[in-house]
Amino acid sequence: MSDDLFTLLHGKTLDALRALVPDLAPELAARVELTPARVPAQGDLATNAALIAARPAQRKPAELAAALARALANEPEIDAAEPAGPGFVNLRLRPAALQAELPRILRSGPRYGDSRIGAGTRINVEYVSANPTGPMHIGHCRGAVVGDALAGLLDKAGYHVTREFYVNDAGAQVIALAWATYWRYLQALGTPLTEAAFSADVPGGFQYPGDYLVPIGAALAERHGEALAGPGKTVAPSELWLDTVRDFAVGTLLERIREDLASLGVRQEVFTSERALLESGAVERAIETLRSRGLIYEGVLEPPKGKLPEDWEPRPQLLFRATAFGDDTDRPLRKSDGSNTYFANDIAYHADKIARGAQAMIDVWGADHGGYVPRMKAAVEALAPAGETLQVLLCQIVHVMRGGEPVRMSKRAGTFITLRDLIDEVGAGAVRFTMLMRKPDAQMEFDIDLARAQTRENPVFYVQYAHARCRSVLRRAEASPEALADADFSVLTDPAELALLRRMAAWPRTVEGAAQAREPHRIAFFLYDLAGDFHMLWNRGNEAGAELRFIQPDRPRETQARVGLVAAVATVLRSGLAVLGVEPMEEMR
Repeated sequence: MSDDLFTLLHGKTLDALRALVPDLAPELAARVELTPARVPAQGDLATNAALIAARPAQRKPAELAAALARALANEPEIDAAEPAGPGFVNLRLRPAALQAELPRILRSGPRYGDSRIGAGTRINVEYVSANPTGPMHIGHCRGAVVGDALAGLLDKAGYHVTREFYVNDAGAQVIALAWATYWRYLQALGTPLTEAAFSADVPGGFQYPGDYLVPIGAALAERHGEALAGPGKTVAPSELWLDTVRDFAVGTLLERIREDLASLGVRQEVFTSERALLESGAVERAIETLRSRGLIYEGVLEPPKGKLPEDWEPRPQLLFRATAFGDDTDRPLRKSDGSNTYFANDIAYHADKIARGAQAMIDVWGADHGGYVPRMKAAVEALAPAGETLQVLLCQIVHVMRGGEPVRMSKRAGTFITLRDLIDEVGAGAVRFTMLMRKPDAQMEFDIDLARAQTRENPVFYVQYAHARCRSVLRRAEASPEALADADFSVLTDPAELALLRRMAAWPRTVEGAAQAREPHRIAFFLYDLAGDFHMLWNRGNEAGAELRFIQPDRPRETQARVGLVAAVATVLRSGLAVLGVEPMEEMR
């Protein structure tokens, strides 16, 4: 827990509850919450403490809430405590309690809101994990932003976070990539083969015709000359060139993926190769672990519902008992040709994460993988008797719009919108912040015109403008946050000033709640609301004349307090933007 007003009052609420219910069980105490009141007219905070403890205390919730309200009303930070509903207590804070939070913000700086709720738990966040078969495109962008912002949020909440990218460099898709790259290599040599003639030799058909492979083919030609080609620059037997071309293409594209992610501000520490994992025998080890626990057997699955696939046949298969862990059917681990299923490989990958010390895992996937979630959770539960857990966040597709119309083409790739295109259009900060203004599992439209607009409807501009306004005031005042921490903040009594104080005091609790819920979009919402409160106060100062202006040369006491308030707003905005991976603007042009 962090050392802030919410933490202080949460502790006092628990103390008051334990005085009323001395034998309160620890697991019940852990469920007691103190949250911002949903309706400001009812108070600043609300607690469910009486509702949680009423049954074990054998008291009516309303009666226990009334007793708890009487006890909390005596606390110096609380102006009023009132029972509400079926067992809640609403609390209204004294202005002095809110004013006392400002020195804490100013002295803590960007660390304000840091929490210890994660207690150093080692948590692995895996996101993006795109096939290294082409440039990053808009389909990868939302998961990249959500995963990276979630990792930043968990860091701030006290978890030990590993940011991971799973490189899908094994299987048919990279073989297809190798063939497409080989064609570009032959082109660079000046092969007389037409694409149609070349495609006739490609197993599974020609899958990657994009021009982005042209420079990779040229680089291969420069490095190897004609050594990989057949007589007359024709197709050589694949065993003579396939590994070389595949490794070069995957390595080159993976480096470009890293560069694209870096342009978005995403830098993952761990890149795990699927191919290396398979070659290490990890799949066999994971299967043997499950077999030793009686969770593997030979069996015949029931036919799938609906129309049967043409290649389906009732045959014995190596199966994992996924139904023992809540899945709706057992799952095959081997294909008819004896190779592993994707599921078997993924089991081995998550077993590897556990072996590397992950105490909890979060995977960020596209929404089209929703049906895959139950089997993967079943596998992790089977692998992790010590209690390691897996959560999966699903990200819906993003539709990019310009001028009210969908954007369908890429100026670089010709067939899809690349991540670089989007960043070039609006900037990395706008991409990140806008992607977090909707819950990941909700459909969204990314409006390029709106992301470039300088209006309140553009959330990143609205938040950045608030920070830039703060910085302009601080430059004029020429005062450091540390010096401002000693101001007399009791002069901040206007309702707009107190509203701003209430919002900032909620920042530590917002961090903890968002981290526990695994919802980084809450941070974007909070920053937008904080910016709105600040802009309102700014406008009030302009409308009210000298009374609410931040800098008043003839009123040094009020000036120091209000400049301190502005410095605190800038501090909290920077803290939140850092969680989201967005660089704050010092001034707007």
